[in-house]
Amino acid sequence: MMIKKRGSSNYEGFEDAVAEKKRKIAANGVSTAVVTINETRACTKEETLAVRRKFIAPSQTLFFPEDPLKIVKAQGQYMFDETGTPYLDCINNVCHVGHCHKYVVEAGCRQMAELNTNSRYLHDAMVTYAAHLATTLPGNLSNFFFTNSGSEANDLALQIAETVTGHTERLTVDGAYYGNLSTLLELSTYKRKLLGSHTILAPIPDVYHGQYRDPDTAGLLYAGDVKSLIDKAASDNKKISCFIMESLLSCAGQVIPPEGYLQAVYKCYT
Repeated sequence: MMIKKRGSSNYEGFEDAVAEKKRKIAANGVSTAVVTINETRACTKEETLAVRRKFIAPSQTLFFPEDPLKIVKAQGQYMFDETGTPYLDCINNVCHVGHCHKYVVEAGCRQMAELNTNSRYLHDAMVTYAAHLATTLPGNLSNFFFTNSGSEANDLALQIAETVTGHTERLTVDGAYYGNLSTLLELSTYKRKLLGSHTILAPIPDVYHGQYRDPDTAGLLYAGDVKSLIDKAASDNKKISCFIMESLLSCAGQVIPPEGYLQAVYKCYT
């Protein structure tokens, strides 16, 4: 039922609905302060934590769970808690030019105020950006898929690899994290080993904790392990569709592949 609120374009009975929601929340033992956050005051960190525990799935874990940070704003390389204390951000990996960059915020606001829709319509911004992006890449890389997340991009990459090759086996490295889609969890051993039946796991090319630690030879030796897995798959009549790996394994501990590793792995396929 949609009844317009008297004197506005909102719905009549809005205040009654909010009051009823507050009563239900209070009946569940949760402070109604959260409901009135925009009407009276911001929640304390303790109130925010209590409401999060009530309404947010526990599998969505917090950083520093013993004493979690309540972050209320960010600027550049810093994030700020509710007391104004700044923290140097060494965790987030999505703000490539810093948090709340003036030009990025302004461009986002302009576009959202004008149009926010899917890519099945013509629009100058999309094709202009694609043409510009192509100038930064080798000449044979000139077609693009624009996606909304790393999970979506990685899942699409797997689909493309399997479509092009007709193969189903996927080769990856231990300790990786590619996203939270089911296809990607089968490749990601960062938190739990739920390897899919088509996943082949290579050792993480770690020169600090791994089997090969001489930086002058580790790249070729770790690539040799990959080649052995490829040969083993072939002997088992399995055909590999792709090798997927983070350029820098972040969740595994900021592991930078040894020099020559990726180049040598690439040659295993050519």
